[in-house]
Amino acid sequence: MADSGFTALRQFSFTTRPYLAVDDATGEPIGLDDVDVRVGWMLGLISGAEAHLLSGLWQPATFDVLATGRDSHGRKLPRHGHVAAARLGWTPHYPDGVYVPSRVTRVVTAQAVGTLRALSYRDTAITALSARFDPATGRLAAPTAAAEYVPPGFARGVVRQLKAHSARTAGAAEERLRITDVQAPPRTSAMARLSAADRQLAHLTVTDAVMTLTVKLPTTPAPEGRAQWRRVRMTTAIPPHLHRRPITEWHLPTLVLDHRGLLLRCAATDAVPAVDVTSGTTAVGVDWSPSTLGAVAVATQTPGGVVSDYRGFTYDDRGLGIKLARLQAEGQLLHRKAARLTQLAATAPPEVRAQLDAKIAVLDGHRTAVGVKRGKINRELAFHFGRQVTDYAAVAGATVIAVEDLTTLETRGHGRVNNNRAAQSARRKAVDALTHTAAGVGVTVVSVPARGSSALCPGCDEPLARPGGYHRAWCPRCRVGGNRDHVAGVNLAKRALLGKNNVTRRRGQMPAIRVAEHAPVRQCRDKKSPTPSRPRHRRVRRSAPAATPPVGVNQIKIVPAPQASVWDTVEPATPHGVTGSREVHTSPTPATSVVGRMRSM
Repeated sequence: MADSGFTALRQFSFTTRPYLAVDDATGEPIGLDDVDVRVGWMLGLISGAEAHLLSGLWQPATFDVLATGRDSHGRKLPRHGHVAAARLGWTPHYPDGVYVPSRVTRVVTAQAVGTLRALSYRDTAITALSARFDPATGRLAAPTAAAEYVPPGFARGVVRQLKAHSARTAGAAEERLRITDVQAPPRTSAMARLSAADRQLAHLTVTDAVMTLTVKLPTTPAPEGRAQWRRVRMTTAIPPHLHRRPITEWHLPTLVLDHRGLLLRCAATDAVPAVDVTSGTTAVGVDWSPSTLGAVAVATQTPGGVVSDYRGFTYDDRGLGIKLARLQAEGQLLHRKAARLTQLAATAPPEVRAQLDAKIAVLDGHRTAVGVKRGKINRELAFHFGRQVTDYAAVAGATVIAVEDLTTLETRGHGRVNNNRAAQSARRKAVDALTHTAAGVGVTVVSVPARGSSALCPGCDEPLARPGGYHRAWCPRCRVGGNRDHVAGVNLAKRALLGKNNVTRRRGQMPAIRVAEHAPVRQCRDKKSPTPSRPRHRRVRRSAPAATPPVGVNQIKIVPAPQASVWDTVEPATPHGVTGSREVHTSPTPATSVVGRMRSM
């Protein structure tokens, strides 16, 4: 486990909503609906200026500067986006007669530079792949150097763009294609990242589980001077699960508007136990399964070698996977309907086109609602999976959790429907949730190579036999086997133990082991993996006597199912005496929480 007395800093995020707003200068209360309107005015100015700046910078020279990381004088570009934009002379423009503070301009340039820096890698990949693309066949030539390798899924997306560009230009060959040739400037969502500004625009204070954000907002849609930007002090509740955490720093949030109003996407830094990966002797391997989200197994390094009991734990998604598959099929059906109606509307008369456009709008609304529901279920599934695996690793005494490298993991050979379903699973969310949850108990999540984990024997590294079908694995040479996913988990845990001294750490990425080393894993009789806890249902005493079943009929025992949600069911009530809240209740029942369902990522 973690070294005693040593801690490390970890950043995480959570969401919350204000329940009180007042004018910072006069102290007069402001309705939350009015705050939403004023925030919408500021987001409109920011998104409009950001879109105009991105369209003006959408040229190859911009990505050449970002790729080199130096300005015209050869100096290294600063890390902060707004400082780099100021040095390069990238200035946003606003409508005539509109006054915007310089700190808001910082937010605009920081968001625009962050978007362009994220697309710089795609520009480099498109340039390399276009040199190997054949417009006649629509295929890519084999790479000649290791530096030209890109993930297969990323390459397929670029090939689709290259095919579309070839169709638009009638197959005209170009020596070098850039991202500006194959796609339009990106469209970004309306948001305000206050972390790019300083106290002149916003500042944050936290006292007694209450967070107070003071931010400068416009009083009109088109402010003409500094007097039309006034400070608003908003009070929000901190989620209960953060009250006992050792928070060392609270960061300025990002302001967004959704269907419920203003949403604050906050971030904080807390202290977690420090972990030494090289000192661990027990590892847990997580194998992503097409039938469920994942399965885990344990391997232990002893003086005599690596041993395992080849027993594992398969995650039970409680039926949420079936629900996700149904929602995915529903979303694809709505997409096909909308696409077909769009084709019909292109050649329809004006009267019919208006009716088709109305139907398309309804279908798009339903598809958006399905996507939102899928996102909520995926997040719930990911954090429940992270908690289950973390508890399993803590009981086993593991310091490392090995997961398959998702950049090299591609689902193939299971049919179009199952491949698509597995590709859209919440694996990336599950990894993020597992990394966050495991760090709280002093366990590190590392990425290991995925190739051959389910096909090779952990003992002799030879191909496994499938005597019982796809889900069974057996090695006649080592005489070991069992569930296919559990055997893969042993392989992944073995790779983490053997490569713990060669861990690669990159900024913004999880630790990774690039090379898969082999050593025989011996099956031991001692139990190494813990027994997963199973939820036991509470007995309920019935006041009425149970009915006597008829003779000859077997009585079916009905057991209540576990709750589908993994979050807390008790939510804090809105403080009494709140002024300006949009929550108005006519019944004497307590007010529901304005915090909503907020959980750290």
